[in-house]
Amino acid sequence: MRIGVITARYSVSGVPLAQARLASALARAGHEVDYVIGTSSQNMKILEPKGTQLLVIGAPTVRSMFRPLCRYLKEVRPDLIFCAEDHLNAAVAIAAIMTRSKVIISGSSRVTPFDTYSNIWFSKRWILKKIVRATAWRQNVRTCVSSGIVDEYRKVMPNLKYHVAYNAVVSPEAEKKASAQLEDPWLPAEGRAGDSGSDPVILAAGSLESWKDFESLINAIYLLQKQNRKVRLIILGEGSKRVALEELIKDLNIDDLVRLQGYEKNPLRFFRRASAFALCSRVESFGNVLVEAMFAGTTPVATDCPTGPREVLSGGIYGYLVRPGDPTSIAKGIVAALDRPISQEKLNIGVSRFTEQAVLARHEELLGIPLLPRAEEKLN
Repeated sequence: MRIGVITARYSVSGVPLAQARLASALARAGHEVDYVIGTSSQNMKILEPKGTQLLVIGAPTVRSMFRPLCRYLKEVRPDLIFCAEDHLNAAVAIAAIMTRSKVIISGSSRVTPFDTYSNIWFSKRWILKKIVRATAWRQNVRTCVSSGIVDEYRKVMPNLKYHVAYNAVVSPEAEKKASAQLEDPWLPAEGRAGDSGSDPVILAAGSLESWKDFESLINAIYLLQKQNRKVRLIILGEGSKRVALEELIKDLNIDDLVRLQGYEKNPLRFFRRASAFALCSRVESFGNVLVEAMFAGTTPVATDCPTGPREVLSGGIYGYLVRPGDPTSIAKGIVAALDRPISQEKLNIGVSRFTEQAVLARHEELLGIPLLPRAEEKLN
């Protein structure tokens, strides 16, 4: 089957990363997969998903992607398209209508519609809502990455049906990446920080942006220091808040306890060696990093924010939930994770929902078409 997996702007986080992982999973399942990208963030080098064909349109906006998408549908004629984010989903649907393509479309909505749409007449977000509603019929399936997001869409788009389909986070290469060599002054080459009397190390990962609220996490580390509990923190990622975070670390005089590591090509090797993982977002539609932490056997601590963390951690079964924007609550969660870590066996049960096979099986169920290899195909 010829499948197009489309994303508007490439980066190694969030939606583009989830789409890249889906493209790899489909290629491993034996499909001919096009990984179609509008443009790349800040001229970032694009890591082509293994087994896929990379198609870079070179369009800086979703609007400018429309004509290339029409050409792609007419010339390549894919059987199935997976696209993500409402403005791109609408563009793909309109392109399919205009070209009279029979392609099957699975459109995924990834963020809360309360932030995406507006009831103010003729505003940009009001117009987008009208377009999405008008073109939704051309999407064969509409999905969201968590039940919380589905519930929100039911309130904003009551006449449209949305289904839950998780991100595919765990791949066959994950164990190799997690076990890769690491030389770090705070983390051991083998085992976990804190296991042999060394200082525990908390890991965090994500874009250095306001909604990730790394400020509250840094303040939690400061509170633990004031309580004479020495805990180090490594934050993986880059973003516009770097300078502000550096200043906060300096003001709190905890330069020796907190490190902004920057972009990391293989974060799983850090996950495997950290004492615990912390996600302190104010809003999070899913939380890929929580699944990565669970896979690596690292106990997660996550804010109980809308909408993904509670669902990923099954209400606290697979990690510790804390109050958003509350350094004291976050500090208590970190202490709980260090004193009462969750076993790898238990975390594996939670991770099983996010494997490639589980996610492709879900899409197969929703679309009514085979995506996983059949038994006879495996024998051949």
